Amino acid sequence: MVIPRSAASGDVASGDAVPGDVSRMAADLRACLGPLVRRLRQTGPGHELTLSQTSVLVRLDREGPATPGTLAAGEGIRAQSVCTIVSALQERGLVVRDPDPDDGRRVVVSLTEAGAEALHGARRDQARRLTRALSEELTPAERKQLAAALPLLERVARQV
Repeated sequence: MVIPRSAASGDVASGDAVPGDVSRMAADLRACLGPLVRRLRQTGPGHELTLSQTSVLVRLDREGPATPGTLAAGEGIRAQSVCTIVSALQERGLVVRDPDPDDGRRVVVSLTEAGAEALHGARRDQARRLTRALSEELTPAERKQLAAALPLLERVARQV
């Protein structure tokens, strides 16, 4: 991505950008990345899952089995909402609820093999489609430019 500089904007590379330019850059980045993420989520396996359901599956895949309360805290939502999400995922065979071995009054939610495959299949499909788009739409020089910007985007992503 090339951000054009005007004479009034100062040297963006050295950090002398005018605050309005940084706000514009943030707006342009949101406008660019939002549709990309939505398109990746809209098609392919798992497109019928809601964003919240996918997020719970990703958390279970990364962190392992968890109680609904732990999932709610991690997702920043109410436990009641997590229970609704988990019920929908359980109906589809993507998660199971088992008694907590440490406290029989609680349950632990785990990803099933079908849940892991649905999640990983969707990721493979997204990676395949994104790879194709990068290959078909960008020149080798543009791909190199994008690759150079990725560490910067990762740093920004850690701060938002």
